[in-house]
Amino acid sequence: MLNETALQTALNQRLGHGEAHDEKQYLTFLMAGEEYGVDILSVQEIRGWSSATAIPNSPSFVKGAINLRGTIVPIIDLRLRFGIEPIAYGPLTVVIVVKVDFKEQSKTMGIVVDGVSDVYSISEDTAKDVPDFQESSSSQYVDGLVNVGEKMVVLLNLQKTLQI
Repeated sequence: MLNETALQTALNQRLGHGEAHDEKQYLTFLMAGEEYGVDILSVQEIRGWSSATAIPNSPSFVKGAINLRGTIVPIIDLRLRFGIEPIAYGPLTVVIVVKVDFKEQSKTMGIVVDGVSDVYSISEDTAKDVPDFQESSSSQYVDGLVNVGEKMVVLLNLQKTLQI
């Protein structure tokens, strides 16, 4: 069994070697027992949790900012962003650094998650639409749901999720 550092190293190595075919690769991570996926092309690196410098008057889900090799990167706690009960950060807590293209610019941001899971190759054609919940705005963050083996993975729309 791989320890967390070996898993992060393996995933970081895989990030640099995408495959060219009809399927997209998704990095998956865990939060509250559910598995979420983000387009692997947006992922720059995976880091262990380290404290961030607090930013006054920022939304509660913004944990602060870190200096990543000269770039100031805001850190977003996805549990808080999605209204999931917060937990104490532990040795499995990681920050996934992503680069997200918005309308006029791209931003590098970090998302705090419970732990990384795997990399899956998924055809976008297999993704199912999110059920329509009139009173929930959380579904706006989801591009689709896909079955991988016996489990369901929630594919996130990072542009909407990280729009602050």
